[in-house]
Amino acid sequence: MKAAQITRPGAEFELVERPIPEPSHGQVRIRVEACGICHSDVFVKDGLFPGIDYPRVPGHEIAGVIDAVGPGVLGWDPGQRVGVGWHGGHCFHCEACRAGDFVNCENERVTGIHFDGGYAEYACAPAEAVTAIPDELQAAEAGDRIVSG
Repeated sequence: MKAAQITRPGAEFELVERPIPEPSHGQVRIRVEACGICHSDVFVKDGLFPGIDYPRVPGHEIAGVIDAVGPGVLGWDPGQRVGVGWHGGHCFHCEACRAGDFVNCENERVTGIHFDGGYAEYACAPAEAVTAIPDELQAAEAGDRIVSG
């Protein structure tokens, strides 16, 4: 698959060929139809978020279609239109998660920072980070709406 990646902090984007990722336990694989561009992607490019492993594929405004489901995933099936935003998953175990306050998870993962994002033809994401996209909403319109609340 083609992907736009950053190989090190401050580097330019590189268009590269990568293997199509396989979804691991608890993940879905999305065939990306669109991915919005956000200013925080510049921070990924410049290495301004702590803990980024490079090379990294940015992009946290993903819209596409599930094409594979990893083991342990319930409620999502291939063919469903979905999106993934900034919130890239939570631990379910910290105090905030136990209270249902997932966006304040002490171990929150961020799409395009803690795992590769949507500047690629395919992306894998934790199932709990995925949201359904209505059929009447075009993929190019969906990405930024996922992160806008």
